Amino acid sequence: MRRGLLTARNNLPAREVEKAGAALAARTARLPELARARTVAAYVSVGGEPDTAPLLAALRERGVRVLLPVLMDDDDLDWGEYTGAGSLAAVRRAGRMTLWEPAGPRLGPDTVREADAVLLPGLAVDGTGTRLGRGGGSYDRVLARLAAAGTNPPLIVLLYDHEVVEEVPAQAHDRPVHTVVTPSGVRRFG
Repeated sequence: MRRGLLTARNNLPAREVEKAGAALAARTARLPELARARTVAAYVSVGGEPDTAPLLAALRERGVRVLLPVLMDDDDLDWGEYTGAGSLAAVRRAGRMTLWEPAGPRLGPDTVREADAVLLPGLAVDGTGTRLGRGGGSYDRVLARLAAAGTNPPLIVLLYDHEVVEEVPAQAHDRPVHTVVTPSGVRRFG
């Protein structure tokens, strides 16, 4: 399933990715969950992911503190602050794609607990809010860290319309997301 979804993404024309990013930024920025947020954990899109650059810029423009992930050697995530496009550095991980990460100080894996909302990457979400990621477990660790701390920020996934599917494989450790945003709409779960 992952391979098929990634292939479909990689075959999208650049103009469609850009257009989806603009629509997602506008739709996501209007979410009530983000209207009250002072700190948002987000991510910089890579490859064929819906473009998050317009949303990151909109959040910063509103004065929101934006945390971005830094992939550690064990696939867990540290966090750094996004202060604009110039605060990112291209980081090539051995055998992986190039990621754009905050160039400033590392704030520690537990910093995500300060987030009032968490934007998660994904490949698909099903009708129960189960998210299918890339399979590395990085965000499973983030969600487990939030649960262990007793925090329950809104969990929001940005996808293309065709990536909201009937069912994705689920494991016992999977935690459902609260909201999926696509270029054509918003769907909330539970």
